[in-house]
Amino acid sequence: MTTDFSAHAPMSAPIDMVRVRRLFADPERVAESAFLRREISVRMQERLALVRLSPRGVLDAGCGDGADLPLLQKIYAGSQVIGIDAAHAMLKAAQAHQHVAFSAMNRLLSHWLPAQLAPRGLGAKLVCADFAQLPLAASVVDLVWSNLALHWHPQPDRIFAEWHRVLRADGLLMFSCFGPDTFKQLRAAFANIEGESLSPRILPFVDMHDLGDMLVGAGFSTPVMDMEVLTVTYESAERLLKDLQAWGGNPLANRPRGLYGRSAWKRLRTYLEALRDTNGRIPLTFEVIYGHAFRPVSRATANGEAIIRFEPRRR
Repeated sequence: MTTDFSAHAPMSAPIDMVRVRRLFADPERVAESAFLRREISVRMQERLALVRLSPRGVLDAGCGDGADLPLLQKIYAGSQVIGIDAAHAMLKAAQAHQHVAFSAMNRLLSHWLPAQLAPRGLGAKLVCADFAQLPLAASVVDLVWSNLALHWHPQPDRIFAEWHRVLRADGLLMFSCFGPDTFKQLRAAFANIEGESLSPRILPFVDMHDLGDMLVGAGFSTPVMDMEVLTVTYESAERLLKDLQAWGGNPLANRPRGLYGRSAWKRLRTYLEALRDTNGRIPLTFEVIYGHAFRPVSRATANGEAIIRFEPRRR
């Protein structure tokens, strides 16, 4: 099954991809949000452990600073792991992390192995590219892994079609992304000030059921979607707002260019202060969507002839 996803297909949100790359050009700025990405990664690993898979090739789509690359190499030792991200600075950070990790391993093994036998160059292959236009041939990986990256693209249907293209038959897609209730406290706070239910100051995230429909439309079989709500609490409104930048900031092309005045910021902080729980902390909600699906075996021959399976009726 093939679906034509043109560049002019409807967008889930008016996301400016040039701005996305710019927002992630400073790895240190987003590093403070790594704790939740690591937690989501652990939960994705638990789901992945339920699937029997022996991949020859693994793709981490939107790998960021490469934190998930070592675990994928550990789980699937011997597989070729590729990390792709559109932000060159994030890939430089990933390369630095790999260098430190493997330098430490080489030092450890040098105590037992001759220098010529010590492992070298065992890190993942890193590529700077848009994961909606992968510089990979068709059917070259058996697992596409993507942790909290999908929501940074305006056309997730195009992403799914591209991930479907590079997967081999029976290959697995496993991903996570944010859902519509993410940052709902901030969304309500901005709406309270601006009088808009969908403030362009907060990215609107795609619903889980819509993502499932997109997977089917892209040719994936038996997609499994689930969701959970996580809450992070903060000591102050200032710290919460600072972390909003650590999550990546606002990539919307229609975002307001002007800054809030003193009165508006005061109203925003007052709204957030009123949300304090019984422990005196301000909550911030994250709706995390998990999805996995397989690329089915083709039901057509190379020249387009359909393959129909016939099974005699059981008596």
